Amino acid sequence: MPGKSLVTKILAEHLVEGELTPGREIKIRIDQTLCQDATGTMAFLELEAMGVDRVRTELSVQYVDHNTNQMGPENQNDHLYLQSICRAKGVWFSRPGNGICHQVHLERFGVPGKTLLGSDSHTPTNGGMGMLAIGAGGLDVAVAMAGGPFKLTCPRVVGVRLSGRLGPWVASKDIILKVLSILGSKGNVGTAVEYFGPGVATLTVPERATVTNMGAELGVTASVFPSDEQTRRYLAAQGREASWRPLAADDDAAYDRVIEIDLSALEPLVACPSNPANIKAVREVAGLPVNQVVIGSCTNSSYRDLALVAAVLDGRVVHPDISLGIAPGSRQVMQMLSRDGLLDKLIAAGARLLESACGPCIGQGFSPANDTVTVRTFNRNFAGRTGTRQDQCYLVSPETAVATALTGVLTDPRTLGIACPSPAAPARFLIDDRMILAPAAPGEAAPIIRKETIGEPPRCAALPAALEGTVLLKVGDKITTDHIMPAGAYLKYRSNIPRYAQVVFECFNEEGKPTFAERAAALRDAGGAGVILAGESYGQGSSREHAAICPMFLGVRAVVAISIERIHAANLVNFGILPLLLADRADYERIGAGDRLVIAGLATQLAPGKAIAATVLRADGSRSPVALTHTLSDEDIAMVLKGGRLA
Repeated sequence: MPGKSLVTKILAEHLVEGELTPGREIKIRIDQTLCQDATGTMAFLELEAMGVDRVRTELSVQYVDHNTNQMGPENQNDHLYLQSICRAKGVWFSRPGNGICHQVHLERFGVPGKTLLGSDSHTPTNGGMGMLAIGAGGLDVAVAMAGGPFKLTCPRVVGVRLSGRLGPWVASKDIILKVLSILGSKGNVGTAVEYFGPGVATLTVPERATVTNMGAELGVTASVFPSDEQTRRYLAAQGREASWRPLAADDDAAYDRVIEIDLSALEPLVACPSNPANIKAVREVAGLPVNQVVIGSCTNSSYRDLALVAAVLDGRVVHPDISLGIAPGSRQVMQMLSRDGLLDKLIAAGARLLESACGPCIGQGFSPANDTVTVRTFNRNFAGRTGTRQDQCYLVSPETAVATALTGVLTDPRTLGIACPSPAAPARFLIDDRMILAPAAPGEAAPIIRKETIGEPPRCAALPAALEGTVLLKVGDKITTDHIMPAGAYLKYRSNIPRYAQVVFECFNEEGKPTFAERAAALRDAGGAGVILAGESYGQGSSREHAAICPMFLGVRAVVAISIERIHAANLVNFGILPLLLADRADYERIGAGDRLVIAGLATQLAPGKAIAATVLRADGSRSPVALTHTLSDEDIAMVLKGGRLA
């Protein structure tokens, strides 16, 4: 028998139901959960709807890091609700200003070998310290907080063997960009990535966390590093050495595929607009004029990252054509930069200090000018995500970003002509947890604050015996949750579904014509059902369940696509929308907006592994058969037929 991967070992320790065969449905116990404020409000409303008095996980944490740009009362209303319900339900609360959820969780709560389920797609960040950390929709996280297991497809495991050592000016960001160039951003559903080999020992936990963070861009379930001496050293520096345990795959572990990466052969890479998998070497696009550089986000805002940037900027000034923003990932990082005199170096060089929050990564401020290039150390560059339409966003390492900030053009940092700084990992981090509030003790009075902008989670009616739906919109490949539900200034409406639903598919609206929301609502009010037709990799990106909730509210009952990403498919089922797959791509070409899709005997046809016979009725009166498939289990089928998990 071949040895076991680390992913398999952690799954085995937490297995509740099923068998560990790739492709089979399993259920696992969840030790920890995290929510952030953009997804947490709805998750806790759903937890209340379940009638749960107190969470049943080992640890649950709610962070406020997304909706901190408080324009109007909505965001602060959400924050008051979250703080009060966390106190009542037994959840730790990380206050606004304490930092980005993934960075703070890594610092203060992550434990090797534990499972973490988070209502944010970048939850796998904590795989950098040997956790099995998975992103999911808020309703799935609410179920986990209620003590329920998490259902997933047992993943096949791709091993990435690292050898060698990163050279000067080459960063861990370049590792994950290299992996993205190999695996791409679609077609990896049902996969986990595990890093092993002698090169692993050369990477610190923050460097590993950068790699696992952007595993979300691969579309994989989780990304994991072993827990080793580097992990012990990091936890000890955080005052948490007691949480450490050594964890690694067996020496003879079998992987479904092995990718070899020699770290010493890597060079600075860049993800070009407008997809994280559009990878080139920086030298190939060097010289491109740049107007804005932003360093931060949950991907690259650790003390190590910003200490390097400060060292490069020391005694220098940002190029006059560049607006440079710096967003430390946590209050801990911000305080240490201040204590060590590094904050002064950043400010003296002309950097603009941003809040320790997600901010520009989700279009919340610092948007670039029209027809200019923005270079960022973030994890996503989907079109319009910066808050500027037709943006030109390039993703790079902090090393490449700071070089670009100095020169005014996209720059390979190896050409700067200066020595690359090598900041030492702190022997002891500055530890101050006063911005993390403990919940009330069981039985202690804890009233919940609910302002008028806090709504209720909408419920969906059961699916009809025969589904007849109109194709409201036909879209192409790689449609992201940003396309479906824009973030940025609209995030403040996430607890107000009728208001937020008004901007569903806003990017596809045409001037002078009814919006998608108007057309969908009119069809719904007339008793009809809406259908979305899509190409490959529908639902990429964020875990935001609003990309299912809001279309459901507007009467969408089915998504028909060539392929659908894992988290989004689960969210569709949770809210009573059928995720169906086209058996033949040619059918995608033959179906158009306005056509009607008819599925007779829905409950009978929706058997696991069974093809579905459907008919397309066209506006000209013609009709043709279309074969559909699905990946739904018996449990999924029962749930979606009833109208979703809450029903």
